[in-house]
Formats: sequence, structure tokens, C-alpha cells
Amino acid sequence: MPGNPKIAFIGAGSTVFMKNIVGDVLQRPALAGARLALMDVNPQRLAESALVARKLAATLGVPATVETFTDRRRALDGADFVVVAFQIGGYEPCTVTDFEVPKRYGLRQTIADTLGVGGIMRGLRTVPHLWAVCEEMLAVCPEATMLQYVNPMAINTWAIAAKYPAIRQVGLCHSVQGTAAELARDLDIPVGEIRYLAAGINHMAFYLKFEHRQPDGSYRDLYPDLIRGYREGRFPKPSSSNPRCPNKVRYDMLTRLGYFVTESSEHFAEYTPYFIKEGREDLIERYGIPLDEYPKRCIEQIGRWKTLAEELREAPTIPVTKSREYASSIMNSIWTGEPSTIYGNIQNKGCIASLPDDCAVEVPCLVDASGVQPTRVGALPPQLTGLIRTNVNVQELTVAALVAKNREHIYRRRCSTRTPRRSSTSTRSGAWSTISSTRMASGCRGGRGAGAGSRSPEARDSAAAIA
Repeated sequence: MPGNPKIAFIGAGSTVFMKNIVGDVLQRPALAGARLALMDVNPQRLAESALVARKLAATLGVPATVETFTDRRRALDGADFVVVAFQIGGYEPCTVTDFEVPKRYGLRQTIADTLGVGGIMRGLRTVPHLWAVCEEMLAVCPEATMLQYVNPMAINTWAIAAKYPAIRQVGLCHSVQGTAAELARDLDIPVGEIRYLAAGINHMAFYLKFEHRQPDGSYRDLYPDLIRGYREGRFPKPSSSNPRCPNKVRYDMLTRLGYFVTESSEHFAEYTPYFIKEGREDLIERYGIPLDEYPKRCIEQIGRWKTLAEELREAPTIPVTKSREYASSIMNSIWTGEPSTIYGNIQNKGCIASLPDDCAVEVPCLVDASGVQPTRVGALPPQLTGLIRTNVNVQELTVAALVAKNREHIYRRRCSTRTPRRSSTSTRSGAWSTISSTRMASGCRGGRGAGAGSRSPEARDSAAAIA
């Protein structure tokens, strides 16, 4: 396309993530003159992000321009691409609430951003804000492509497709390429020599093929090596990033399912009923399951940011390295027509034959001037379909509650009790109490005066979605 693209970044106060995306974008010649429209509700964080973005452009010597907005509609006006990266309600109060209230009812969680009570609450808070972005996109940039980096990814993607099917969207995560690199490290094989095919839903996709390219051009299945290494105690190797997360859950499930899941062990432990069970502290210890992991990460990240923000302000230039995110590749392919392949979250529509057509799936996608085009994978192995379907059930009921503005979908259809973790730890009445207390505490009350008592403006805004 002629000229330079306009890229709107909604939630640009997430400075580190913004830095990664913008750094990738500005390293691509076709995008180096992009007009960057950074938008956030926090003026201080927005100013910090703008400073970083301008230093990135200066470091690379590219002509990109940076504008800042607290008005979302103005930021979106005329955009070609819309990157969305925000957390409604923040660490305090909402993440704390998502963990502490269920804990009073005996429900322990590790990450709580995708499924279970924490995932449901996050979805109820988040989807109305994504819908608001979609509404404004239709008004001021109807041809733009939304690159959505918000959890719970599957619920969000499904809900956008259900209410705003005209929006060109793709949900993005780095678990597929990130886990491939982790396994390559365990195997002592360069990740560039590995070929894989993954499919499923976000945070529960599986590598259907995981192979090593041989000198003669053929490929060798690596699953026997992974299973043997785990049984011999060589895998997983100690984590290179977080010693609290030893990655044993996924290897154990590989030996039972025959396939390796793409999201981390700390995530996967709470998507199944097998590992976090009341009275079974032996399982927690055996598999190294980091309970309350996400709040710990939030606290650590907040602490690191204070130092990093000062370093970024003082530095005359900022080193630019390529991240593992797909955003710049997608933008480049759509803008120039140069094809690329990514893993994206889109409405199923038959891509995975064994899952519902309207659910959100994570599959390989071709990207070119025609946009993001998912590939058809066919039916998954039955053991994978069965496990994934327990998660899809929860996503389906949460989206139904949002679309119908009816919280009873969460109760009468037992959305909260159908989560694998919830069903393994409590009675039906206990599940009802857990979801009610967490919903009230997070501001998603519903009905007349919904959310009036919430401590978070974002949560209050979201509360009216569930009547």
C-alpha cells in the first residue's frame, strides 16, 4: 500500500509490551514511517510510553511519528491497525479479588486469567471494553485489523465475533512459539531446525507434529525423545526464566495424552481437574505447582518497572531487539502483500472439525494482503477434543451471559461449576457462593445500580454488561 500506516495502540501504558511491538514494527522498512497513535487512560504511563517510542525511532533513525491520546475514538480515527493490550481493573483491586475471594471458599489458583472463577470474572470485566473499541472502529476505521493481546483470549475472541462479526480481528499469544523454543532448549536442538503443527484453543493448543529437520531434508518425530527424556529425569531442564515454575505438569500430561500442550504448566494445572485438589498437597509438591503465581508476578513486575522507567527516561537511546510477537509480521504482510505464517485465534468456522463452529480456536494462519486467513486442521485426536471441550463449555456460557446480559447463564447453566478445577474441589452450593462473592467484589453485580460499589472505574464500567 502507498504511504505509511497508522497504528493505534489501545492500552499503550503497558510500556514494556508497547516497546516490544513498536520496536518490531520500526525495524520493518515498509512500516518504519508509521504514524503511531498511543492511547491510555493513565496520562503518566502514556507519557512514559511516548518517550520510549520516540527514542526507539531515534535509535533506529526512522521517520515514524508518535502521537498520544486519552480519547480512544480520536486515537482510532483512520487507523489501519489497532493493537489492544489492557487489563481492566488492574492488579488492584481486580486481580487481588480474583484470587483472594475464591481462596476463602477453598479454591486455589495459579494464574486465573483464562478459565475458572478468575478467568470468568476477567472476561466479564473485559469484553464490554473490547466491544466499545469495536463499536468505535466501525465508526472511524472500519477496514482496520484488530490485533488483540488481551486475556481471557478465547472468551474475548468469541465474544467479538459474536457481536461484531464485521471486525477484522485476530487474537495473539506467544505460547506456541515460546513453548517450541523451550522444548528446543530441553532437546539441545536449534529451534530453527524444528518443524511443528499446533492446533486447539488459546492456552490449550497441542503440537500435533513436532519434528527435527535431518541433514537429508527429511524430518524425525521428536515426541519419543521428549517422553524418554522425561522418564529418565533429564527433562524438563530447570527453568531459564522462573525457578518457581518447573514445567512438570505438561510433561506428565504428554505421557498420558501423547501430545504436548503449548501453554505453561502453571496455566495447564488449573485447566484440568488432576493437579490442584483439596487435601492433596503432595501433588502440589510433586509437580511444583506455583499457587498464587500471577499476583507474585504482578508485584515483581511493579517493582521492576520503577527502576526500568527511570533507566528508559535517562537513556539517550534504547537498544532494539526483535521480539517473538507476531504483530509486526501481520502488519507487514497485510501492508505489503509479503506472505507470512502465524498462529492466531479466530472464530472456528470448521477449521477444527471436532470443535463448535462458533468457538475461538488457535490455528496456523496465512497472512497477506487479503488479511489473516486461518488454515483447516481437521478433527483433533479424541482425547484432546474431550479435554478442550471442558474449557470451551465455560467460554460458551460466559459469552452467552455477556451477549444476553443475563448473569443467570453463569448460575443456572452452571458455568462456574463446569470448570475442570471447580468441579474437582467443591460442592454445587460452594461453587455458587464462590462465583457470587467474586462477582460482587469485582464490581460485576448486574441489575439495577450494577457496579456502584466497585473500587475500580473500569470494573464499574463493565458491570452493566451482566444484568
